[in-house]
Amino acid sequence: MFLKSIEIRGFKSFADKTELNFKQGVTAVVGPNGSGKSNISDAVRWVLGEQSIKSLRGDKMEDVIFAGTQFRKAVGLAQVSLTLDNSDSELQIEYADVTISRRLYRSGESEYLINNTTCRLKDVQALFMDTGIGKEGYSIIGQGKIDAILSGKPEERRKLLEEAAGIVKYKTRKEEAEKKLQNTEDNLVRIDDIIHTYEERIEPLEKESEKAKAFLKFSEELKINEINIIIDFIEKTKNNISDLSLKIKNATTAIESGLREKEALKKELDRWNKELEDFDNKIAQDRQLYYDNKANHQNILSEIKLLSERIEGIEQKYTENRKRYSRLQ
Repeated sequence: MFLKSIEIRGFKSFADKTELNFKQGVTAVVGPNGSGKSNISDAVRWVLGEQSIKSLRGDKMEDVIFAGTQFRKAVGLAQVSLTLDNSDSELQIEYADVTISRRLYRSGESEYLINNTTCRLKDVQALFMDTGIGKEGYSIIGQGKIDAILSGKPEERRKLLEEAAGIVKYKTRKEEAEKKLQNTEDNLVRIDDIIHTYEERIEPLEKESEKAKAFLKFSEELKINEINIIIDFIEKTKNNISDLSLKIKNATTAIESGLREKEALKKELDRWNKELEDFDNKIAQDRQLYYDNKANHQNILSEIKLLSERIEGIEQKYTENRKRYSRLQ
């Protein structure tokens, strides 16, 4: 496995897309001070997951995005892609060429990609584990790092040796398994606490359940009694309506009879007017009788109107009662 190419765009001093290709063997990058040599190594460390901005010689992570110059505008995205030859299958992935990419936007959003497929930083770290290529691996030796290793703590030297020996991924998996086991044990303890809490609540809940059942039974009985009362009221109302209907019918018959009698009297009056023109007193009396009958007619009409209004009110009440009865059913 070896580094084939690096593509840099918008990263630090590399405003435009820049691609560096490498061959197997030793490659030296030379140039005057300030020409961007260190930015290339920073780009490699950054794409491999470097999270310390101090290690990248900045104040905040957005500082790695090209900030612009007097002659160039700032860009909104930094992207570095690193392509490795994996023909020896040293990386546990079924590709002859593996490209790792990292993007960072000025909004703070970032993403990692493996062969143009979005992934997590954890996936990148897992891919390079035990290869020495990770950001903490031994493949990138910065200035002063050898002295730091020699003068460092035994634990730090041991980590480097474990990386070289290829056992880091197994230790990592062991630590993850132990962490999952501990989390499982903690969850079991919490579950036991929850079960104990529910067990303490069972007896009060059973009492509450009995009370609720008794209340529901009482409510059901009360509802049945209310329905029976309403049904009885409806039956009584129906009987009252029947009685009133009969009275209305009788009154209507009487009114019709009165109207017929009135018509007969009118005809009789007309006949007498023609035959007894000389009997003024009789005519006056008959006329008075006519007016009296007319007054009675008005009274009867008023009674008819009153009875009609009562009938309408009773019918409306009957309709409402039927609707209530239907809803209760």
